[in-house]
Amino acid sequence: MPERGAPLELCASHLMVAYDWVARDVGVTDLLPSPCLACGSRLGVRYPSGWLCAICEWRLGELPDDAASARVDVVYYVRAGDRIKIGTSGNPRGRLAALHWDQLLAFERGGRTLEQRRHAQFAAHRYPGSEWFASNEPLLAHIAALSAGVDDPWNEYARWVSEALALR
Repeated sequence: MPERGAPLELCASHLMVAYDWVARDVGVTDLLPSPCLACGSRLGVRYPSGWLCAICEWRLGELPDDAASARVDVVYYVRAGDRIKIGTSGNPRGRLAALHWDQLLAFERGGRTLEQRRHAQFAAHRYPGSEWFASNEPLLAHIAALSAGVDDPWNEYARWVSEALALR
């Protein structure tokens, strides 16, 4: 079904494909998901392959040498349209740079076991064969609980990495 008001008679999914086609070369200037680790800027350019800082061209996902040795596994929650992905990574910057998503909703400290528990917890809303879930009240309530008091999930992740480094 064509998207209302779209300049072409395409559904939302096909409009996104066309958008990605153009954006792969020109990028889209927007706020970085977290401050640049190299210069602190919040302004970035998003390409289908990932983010670059608009000021110093640091690639989101690259870590400073001192942070590269600290691994913190997290379960991440990202939104793309009306779908929510629940995934896990020990390198969320690199992982999220490889995905197409609209908004980082929350991080939860934990690895594959916790991710599998969350998949089972929200299984009634899961898109078969994927880690994507239809937006639903129980999942949104869980995400709201995780993000309560957290202004930026990347700051929380940076704190966890800092704690892991301090423990070494």
